[in-house]
Amino acid sequence: MASIDMPLEKLRKYKPILTGKKDFSLFWKNTINEARKYPVNPELKLVKDSPFKYMEAYDLTFAGFNGDKIKGWYLLPKFVKKEKLPVVVIYHGYSGGRGQIADYSQWILLGCAVAVMDTRGQGGATGNMLGYSNPSVGGWMTKGILDKNEYYYRAVYTDAVRILDFVFEQPEIDKTCVAITGGSQGGGITIAAAGLDKRITIAIPIIPFLCHFKRAVEISPNGPYVEVAEYIKRYPHYIDKVYDTLSYFDGMNFAANIKARSLWSVTLWDDICPPSTVFAAYNNVKTKKEIRVYPYNKHEGIPWFDAEKFRVIAQCFKLKNNNH
Repeated sequence: MASIDMPLEKLRKYKPILTGKKDFSLFWKNTINEARKYPVNPELKLVKDSPFKYMEAYDLTFAGFNGDKIKGWYLLPKFVKKEKLPVVVIYHGYSGGRGQIADYSQWILLGCAVAVMDTRGQGGATGNMLGYSNPSVGGWMTKGILDKNEYYYRAVYTDAVRILDFVFEQPEIDKTCVAITGGSQGGGITIAAAGLDKRITIAIPIIPFLCHFKRAVEISPNGPYVEVAEYIKRYPHYIDKVYDTLSYFDGMNFAANIKARSLWSVTLWDDICPPSTVFAAYNNVKTKKEIRVYPYNKHEGIPWFDAEKFRVIAQCFKLKNNNH
Protein backbone atom coordinates (compact mmCIF):
# COMPACT_ATOMS: atom_id res chain seq x y z
CA MET A 1 0.00 0.00 0.00
CA ALA A 2 1.09 3.54 -0.67
CA SER A 3 2.53 5.55 2.21
CA ILE A 4 4.39 8.82 2.53
CA ASP A 5 6.20 7.28 5.48
CA MET A 6 7.04 3.56 5.85
CA PRO A 7 5.49 0.60 4.01
CA LEU A 8 2.46 -0.77 5.86
CA GLU A 9 4.15 -4.08 6.68
CA LYS A 10 6.94 -2.15 8.42
CA LEU A 11 4.48 0.18 10.17
CA ARG A 12 2.66 -2.80 11.70
CA LYS A 13 5.93 -3.86 13.36
CA TYR A 14 7.28 -0.41 14.17
CA LYS A 15 7.93 -0.18 17.89
CA PRO A 16 10.56 2.41 18.81
CA ILE A 17 12.09 2.51 22.25
CA LEU A 18 9.76 4.31 24.64
CA THR A 19 11.01 7.67 25.88
CA GLY A 20 9.19 7.76 29.22
CA LYS A 21 11.46 8.59 32.12
CA LYS A 22 11.59 6.63 35.40
CA ASP A 23 9.33 9.16 37.08
CA PHE A 24 6.76 9.23 34.25
CA SER A 25 4.05 7.39 36.21
CA LEU A 26 4.82 9.23 39.45
CA PHE A 27 4.70 12.60 37.68
CA TRP A 28 1.22 11.87 36.38
CA LYS A 29 -0.01 10.29 39.60
CA ASN A 30 1.02 13.40 41.51
CA THR A 31 -0.45 15.69 38.84
CA ILE A 32 -3.86 14.01 38.89
CA ASN A 33 -3.92 13.74 42.67
CA GLU A 34 -3.14 17.44 42.97
CA ALA A 35 -5.98 18.30 40.60
CA ARG A 36 -8.39 16.12 42.55
CA LYS A 37 -7.81 18.20 45.67
CA TYR A 38 -10.29 20.57 44.01
CA PRO A 39 -13.91 19.36 43.88
CA VAL A 40 -14.98 18.86 40.27
CA ASN A 41 -17.73 21.35 41.17
CA PRO A 42 -19.86 21.09 38.02
CA GLU A 43 -22.14 23.91 36.96
CA LEU A 44 -24.94 22.79 34.64
CA LYS A 45 -27.12 25.39 32.94
CA LEU A 46 -29.99 24.14 30.83
CA VAL A 47 -29.90 25.36 27.22
CA LYS A 48 -33.46 26.65 27.07
CA ASP A 49 -33.50 27.66 23.41
CA SER A 50 -32.35 24.29 22.06
CA PRO A 51 -34.32 23.26 18.93
CA PHE A 52 -33.72 19.56 19.64
CA LYS A 53 -36.89 17.94 20.93
CA TYR A 54 -35.19 14.74 22.06
CA MET A 55 -32.04 16.24 23.60
CA GLU A 56 -31.62 17.73 27.06
CA ALA A 57 -28.66 20.08 26.67
CA TYR A 58 -26.58 21.68 29.41
CA ASP A 59 -23.83 24.28 29.30
CA LEU A 60 -21.17 22.62 31.45
CA THR A 61 -18.45 24.16 33.59
CA PHE A 62 -16.15 21.95 35.68
CA ALA A 63 -12.89 22.27 37.63
CA GLY A 64 -9.86 21.14 35.64
CA PHE A 65 -6.14 21.49 36.24
CA ASN A 66 -5.40 23.81 39.17
CA GLY A 67 -9.15 24.15 39.73
CA ASP A 68 -9.48 26.24 36.55
CA LYS A 69 -12.99 26.53 35.14
CA ILE A 70 -13.28 24.51 31.94
CA LYS A 71 -16.28 24.76 29.64
CA GLY A 72 -18.05 21.99 27.78
CA TRP A 73 -21.42 20.46 26.97
CA TYR A 74 -23.38 17.76 28.75
CA LEU A 75 -26.12 16.28 26.59
CA LEU A 76 -28.74 13.65 27.44
CA PRO A 77 -31.19 11.80 25.17
CA LYS A 78 -34.79 12.34 26.29
CA PHE A 79 -36.27 9.31 24.54
CA VAL A 80 -34.16 6.60 26.26
CA LYS A 81 -36.07 4.83 29.03
CA LYS A 82 -33.16 2.83 30.44
CA GLU A 83 -32.30 3.33 34.06
CA LYS A 84 -28.67 4.15 33.19
CA LEU A 85 -27.14 5.72 30.09
CA PRO A 86 -23.91 4.93 28.24
CA VAL A 87 -21.77 8.01 27.71
CA VAL A 88 -19.28 9.25 25.13
CA VAL A 89 -16.68 11.85 26.15
CA ILE A 90 -15.32 13.91 23.25
CA TYR A 91 -12.03 15.80 22.91
CA HIS A 92 -11.25 18.22 20.08
CA GLY A 93 -8.68 18.82 17.38
CA TYR A 94 -6.01 21.51 17.44
CA SER A 95 -7.50 25.01 17.64
CA GLY A 96 -10.98 23.51 18.07
CA GLY A 97 -13.47 23.73 20.90
CA ARG A 98 -16.77 22.40 22.12
CA GLY A 99 -18.63 23.73 19.08
CA GLN A 100 -22.43 23.66 18.91
CA ILE A 101 -24.78 21.15 20.49
CA ALA A 102 -25.99 20.27 16.97
CA ASP A 103 -22.54 18.73 16.32
CA TYR A 104 -23.37 15.82 18.64
CA SER A 105 -26.86 14.81 17.54
CA GLN A 106 -25.64 11.46 16.13
CA TRP A 107 -24.56 10.36 19.58
CA ILE A 108 -27.94 11.29 21.01
CA LEU A 109 -29.64 9.20 18.29
CA LEU A 110 -27.39 6.32 19.34
CA GLY A 111 -28.90 6.61 22.81
CA CYS A 112 -25.76 7.92 24.51
CA ALA A 113 -25.18 10.78 26.88
CA VAL A 114 -22.41 13.08 25.66
CA ALA A 115 -19.80 15.08 27.56
CA VAL A 116 -17.70 17.49 25.51
CA MET A 117 -14.52 19.18 26.75
CA ASP A 118 -13.21 22.52 25.58
CA THR A 119 -9.46 22.48 25.01
CA ARG A 120 -8.34 25.41 27.13
CA GLY A 121 -7.19 28.52 25.33
CA GLN A 122 -8.07 27.23 21.87
CA GLY A 123 -11.22 27.71 19.80
CA GLY A 124 -13.93 27.19 22.38
CA ALA A 125 -15.32 29.13 25.32
CA THR A 126 -12.45 28.54 27.79
CA GLY A 127 -9.41 30.73 28.44
CA ASN A 128 -5.89 29.40 29.00
CA MET A 129 -5.29 30.65 32.57
CA LEU A 130 -1.71 29.36 32.62
CA GLY A 131 1.52 31.27 33.03
CA TYR A 132 4.87 30.36 31.46
CA SER A 133 8.43 31.21 32.44
CA ASN A 134 9.91 30.92 28.94
CA PRO A 135 9.11 32.09 25.40
CA SER A 136 7.10 30.06 22.90
CA VAL A 137 6.65 29.86 19.14
CA GLY A 138 3.43 29.61 17.15
CA GLY A 139 0.34 28.11 18.78
CA TRP A 140 0.22 25.88 21.87
CA MET A 141 2.86 23.22 21.18
CA THR A 142 5.77 25.13 22.73
CA LYS A 143 4.03 26.87 25.63
CA GLY A 144 6.00 25.95 28.75
CA ILE A 145 8.08 23.46 26.78
CA LEU A 146 11.23 23.85 28.89
CA ASP A 147 9.55 22.61 32.07
CA LYS A 148 7.30 19.55 32.32
CA ASN A 149 5.47 21.17 35.23
CA GLU A 150 4.61 24.23 33.13
CA TYR A 151 4.00 22.52 29.78
CA TYR A 152 0.62 23.34 28.25
CA TYR A 153 -0.49 19.74 27.76
CA ARG A 154 -0.02 18.93 31.43
CA ALA A 155 -3.12 21.03 32.04
CA VAL A 156 -4.97 19.72 28.97
CA TYR A 157 -4.48 16.05 29.83
CA THR A 158 -5.49 16.75 33.42
CA ASP A 159 -8.64 18.54 32.22
CA ALA A 160 -9.39 15.39 30.17
CA VAL A 161 -9.30 13.23 33.30
CA ARG A 162 -11.35 15.74 35.29
CA ILE A 163 -14.24 15.68 32.84
CA LEU A 164 -14.20 11.91 33.33
CA ASP A 165 -14.41 12.52 37.07
CA PHE A 166 -17.49 14.62 36.35
CA VAL A 167 -19.03 11.87 34.21
CA PHE A 168 -18.46 9.17 36.82
CA GLU A 169 -20.25 11.31 39.42
CA GLN A 170 -23.46 11.55 37.39
CA PRO A 171 -26.20 9.23 38.73
CA GLU A 172 -27.77 8.63 35.29
CA ILE A 173 -24.56 7.23 33.78
CA ASP A 174 -23.79 3.52 33.41
CA LYS A 175 -20.22 3.45 34.68
CA THR A 176 -19.49 0.24 32.76
CA CYS A 177 -20.28 1.96 29.44
CA VAL A 178 -17.92 4.92 29.10
CA ALA A 179 -16.31 5.72 25.74
CA ILE A 180 -13.78 8.43 24.93
CA THR A 181 -12.89 9.67 21.46
CA GLY A 182 -11.47 12.52 19.44
CA GLY A 183 -9.64 13.25 16.21
CA SER A 184 -6.09 14.54 15.70
CA GLN A 185 -5.29 16.48 18.92
CA GLY A 186 -8.48 14.94 20.33
CA GLY A 187 -7.08 11.53 19.44
CA GLY A 188 -3.85 12.28 21.30
CA ILE A 189 -5.84 13.47 24.31
CA THR A 190 -7.91 10.27 24.09
CA ILE A 191 -4.75 8.16 24.28
CA ALA A 192 -3.46 10.11 27.28
CA ALA A 193 -6.81 9.97 29.10
CA ALA A 194 -7.12 6.22 28.49
CA GLY A 195 -3.60 5.72 29.82
CA LEU A 196 -4.31 7.81 32.91
CA ASP A 197 -7.82 6.57 33.78
CA LYS A 198 -8.45 2.84 34.13
CA ARG A 199 -12.26 3.24 34.32
CA ILE A 200 -12.73 3.66 30.56
CA THR A 201 -14.64 0.98 28.63
CA ILE A 202 -13.47 1.83 25.11
CA ALA A 203 -11.13 4.45 23.63
CA ILE A 204 -11.26 5.56 19.99
CA PRO A 205 -8.30 7.72 18.91
CA ILE A 206 -8.87 9.02 15.37
CA ILE A 207 -5.73 9.85 13.30
CA PRO A 208 -4.09 10.82 16.61
CA PHE A 209 -1.67 13.67 17.15
CA LEU A 210 0.82 14.02 20.06
CA CYS A 211 2.60 10.68 19.46
CA HIS A 212 6.28 9.82 18.94
CA PHE A 213 7.25 13.49 19.13
CA LYS A 214 10.84 13.24 17.96
CA ARG A 215 10.05 11.42 14.73
CA ALA A 216 7.02 13.61 14.10
CA VAL A 217 9.06 16.79 14.44
CA GLU A 218 11.78 15.37 12.20
CA ILE A 219 9.56 14.29 9.29
CA SER A 220 6.27 16.24 9.43
CA PRO A 221 6.33 19.20 6.99
CA ASN A 222 2.94 20.58 7.99
CA GLY A 223 0.83 21.20 11.06
CA PRO A 224 1.58 21.85 14.72
CA TYR A 225 4.73 19.70 14.96
CA VAL A 226 6.39 22.40 12.85
CA GLU A 227 6.04 24.72 15.85
CA VAL A 228 8.45 22.50 17.81
CA ALA A 229 10.89 22.40 14.90
CA GLU A 230 10.76 26.20 14.69
CA TYR A 231 11.38 26.46 18.43
CA ILE A 232 14.46 24.25 18.20
CA LYS A 233 15.62 26.18 15.14
CA ARG A 234 15.39 29.40 17.15
CA TYR A 235 16.79 27.94 20.39
CA PRO A 236 19.05 25.01 19.33
CA HIS A 237 20.74 24.85 22.73
CA TYR A 238 17.41 23.72 24.24
CA ILE A 239 16.91 20.66 22.02
CA ASP A 240 17.60 18.07 24.73
CA LYS A 241 15.40 19.89 27.23
CA VAL A 242 12.58 20.14 24.70
CA TYR A 243 12.53 16.41 24.04
CA ASP A 244 12.92 15.64 27.73
CA THR A 245 9.76 17.65 28.46
CA LEU A 246 7.84 16.14 25.53
CA SER A 247 8.58 12.61 26.74
CA TYR A 248 6.11 13.16 29.59
CA PHE A 249 3.34 13.93 27.10
CA ASP A 250 4.03 11.42 24.33
CA GLY A 251 1.13 9.18 23.34
CA MET A 252 3.35 6.15 22.86
CA ASN A 253 4.35 6.34 26.54
CA PHE A 254 0.69 6.47 27.61
CA ALA A 255 -0.37 3.70 25.22
CA ALA A 256 1.35 0.97 27.18
CA ASN A 257 -0.83 1.85 30.21
CA ILE A 258 -4.19 1.65 28.40
CA LYS A 259 -6.51 -0.90 30.00
CA ALA A 260 -9.61 -0.25 27.88
CA ARG A 261 -10.48 -1.82 24.57
CA SER A 262 -9.48 0.51 21.72
CA LEU A 263 -10.28 1.20 18.08
CA TRP A 264 -7.86 3.40 16.14
CA SER A 265 -7.68 4.96 12.68
CA VAL A 266 -4.65 5.94 10.62
CA THR A 267 -4.16 7.37 7.14
CA LEU A 268 -1.04 6.57 5.12
CA TRP A 269 -0.81 9.90 3.26
CA ASP A 270 -0.99 11.94 6.47
CA ASP A 271 1.82 14.51 6.54
CA ILE A 272 0.52 16.21 9.71
CA CYS A 273 0.38 13.11 11.93
CA PRO A 274 2.61 10.70 9.99
CA PRO A 275 1.49 7.05 10.15
CA SER A 276 4.67 5.85 11.85
CA THR A 277 3.89 8.11 14.81
CA VAL A 278 0.41 6.58 15.14
CA PHE A 279 1.71 3.01 14.90
CA ALA A 280 4.45 3.83 17.44
CA ALA A 281 1.68 4.34 19.98
CA TYR A 282 -0.76 1.70 18.73
CA ASN A 283 1.87 -1.07 18.71
CA ASN A 284 2.52 -0.47 22.43
CA VAL A 285 -1.10 -1.11 23.46
CA LYS A 286 -1.31 -4.43 25.27
CA THR A 287 -5.08 -4.85 25.56
CA LYS A 288 -7.74 -5.68 22.96
CA LYS A 289 -7.27 -3.34 20.01
CA GLU A 290 -8.04 -2.80 16.33
CA ILE A 291 -6.78 -0.27 13.80
CA ARG A 292 -8.43 0.81 10.55
CA VAL A 293 -5.96 1.79 7.83
CA TYR A 294 -6.91 4.21 5.02
CA PRO A 295 -4.09 4.08 2.45
CA TYR A 296 -4.89 7.10 0.27
CA ASN A 297 -6.34 9.54 2.80
CA LYS A 298 -4.53 12.51 4.27
CA HIS A 299 -5.21 14.21 7.61
CA GLU A 300 -8.96 14.42 7.18
CA GLY A 301 -12.29 13.15 8.41
CA ILE A 302 -13.29 9.76 7.02
CA PRO A 303 -17.03 9.02 6.86
CA TRP A 304 -16.37 5.27 6.62
CA PHE A 305 -14.58 5.37 9.96
CA ASP A 306 -17.31 7.49 11.51
CA ALA A 307 -19.80 4.75 10.62
CA GLU A 308 -17.46 2.12 12.06
CA LYS A 309 -17.00 4.14 15.25
CA PHE A 310 -20.74 4.30 15.87
CA ARG A 311 -21.17 0.60 15.09
CA VAL A 312 -18.36 -0.54 17.39
CA ILE A 313 -19.53 1.62 20.30
CA ALA A 314 -23.11 0.41 19.88
CA GLN A 315 -21.92 -3.20 19.88
CA CYS A 316 -19.63 -2.63 22.84
CA PHE A 317 -22.36 -1.11 24.96
CA LYS A 318 -24.91 -3.72 23.91
CA LEU A 319 -22.53 -6.48 24.97
CA LYS A 320 -22.00 -4.77 28.32
CA ASN A 321 -25.73 -4.40 28.82
CA ASN A 322 -26.32 -8.07 27.99
CA ASN A 323 -24.06 -8.94 30.90
CA HIS A 324 -26.14 -6.98 33.41
